[in-house]
Amino acid sequence: MAKKSFPIESLGSVLEQSLKRLDLVGRLDEYAVWPIWNDVVGQVIARNAQPEKIRNGTLFVKVSSPVWMQQLQFMKEMIAGKLNERLKGNIVKNIFFMVGRIDAAEETAMPAPPSESVAASEVSDQFLETIRDPEIRAAFKKLLKSYCRRKPKS
Repeated sequence: MAKKSFPIESLGSVLEQSLKRLDLVGRLDEYAVWPIWNDVVGQVIARNAQPEKIRNGTLFVKVSSPVWMQQLQFMKEMIAGKLNERLKGNIVKNIFFMVGRIDAAEETAMPAPPSESVAASEVSDQFLETIRDPEIRAAFKKLLKSYCRRKPKS
């Protein structure tokens, strides 16, 4: 009795076909956000905001407080653009911020956010210098200064 011979396929091609069949390629592209998040947003923001999940192009980001949620809400389009630029595609279509607990390891090194009574001139450059992307850093600084100007003095 003769044995049937089957063509030998490489493991890579079998995995690629399986991923396509299961429609996981798009999901893998979405999850590429995690390794680049901290680098894109910078250390200060990363200590106060971390991606939680991504579904159909909406990135759900956990933030440490309502203040951070409000501040980052104004920057979400810029952050999504920077993430998509690094991912070389339109992966993040929207960002949804929600208050939640940030991991304890990240909380221990977390600098205090500027208090509401901090004057615009007192916004520490050290606080902002950890944000590598100059456009995000400038936007965050402008946002903080604007917030300080609008806040009534006690």
